[in-house]
Amino acid sequence: MSLLAVEDVARAFGAVQAVAGVSFTVAAGERVALIGPNGAGKSTCFNLVNGQLAPDRGRVRLAGRDVTGMRPRALARQGVGRTFQISQTFPSLTVRENVQMALAARHGHAARIGAPLARYAPGAADAVLDQVGLAGIGDRGAGTLAYGDAKRLELAIVLAQEPRLLLMDEPTAGMAPDERHALMELVSRLVAEGRADGQGIGLLFTEHDMDVVFGHADRIVVLDRGRIIASGDPGAVRADPLVRQVYLGLEEGA
Repeated sequence: MSLLAVEDVARAFGAVQAVAGVSFTVAAGERVALIGPNGAGKSTCFNLVNGQLAPDRGRVRLAGRDVTGMRPRALARQGVGRTFQISQTFPSLTVRENVQMALAARHGHAARIGAPLARYAPGAADAVLDQVGLAGIGDRGAGTLAYGDAKRLELAIVLAQEPRLLLMDEPTAGMAPDERHALMELVSRLVAEGRADGQGIGLLFTEHDMDVVFGHADRIVVLDRGRIIASGDPGAVRADPLVRQVYLGLEEGA
């Protein structure tokens, strides 16, 4: 059984068919990139999976359970975590408190900002920070972090919620080339290691940087005008004539 199954999902905005019958899967421990030119329907498809939009037709299943139209907060309780193109952190809190906030939410505790939050599971928070390479800076203000470290903190916040499916929207946007690959290598390691229960984490991500896509995806799904035009391992997708023409901008034989 696939961890995520998207089945014939479609969504229109007025006369514009943004997504027109898209189907794909993501397995536990698998890294799947969803790519396509501007206007291909990537963002709409991503938001249908994440529950920010409801499909006009089709189903979204998580580990076999129908979660179609379930809102993001409810999906988070089912083990779906998401990072955003612009990092989402609490700049007025310390680095550690950002993770403590996520831990408290995960375990159903209404922790307050301030002293009570600072005492909530500091060891567990530091362990998550160590996972993402932020050990030793838990007392720093989150608002003082460099952009690359802020992206790592956002990832730590999501990991604190123990996701089984990780959705990453343009995870390396705004980062320098060396930071991009370092972040994706970290994510790849975390996906492979899986969760504390021994289950692999499924990863679905969108990305414009093709070096990142072809260097860090096990499988690539290519959209154009709301439809899948290719799907497969990086080598097969790179060689696909339609992908080369429509997306990579290469003519046959180039």
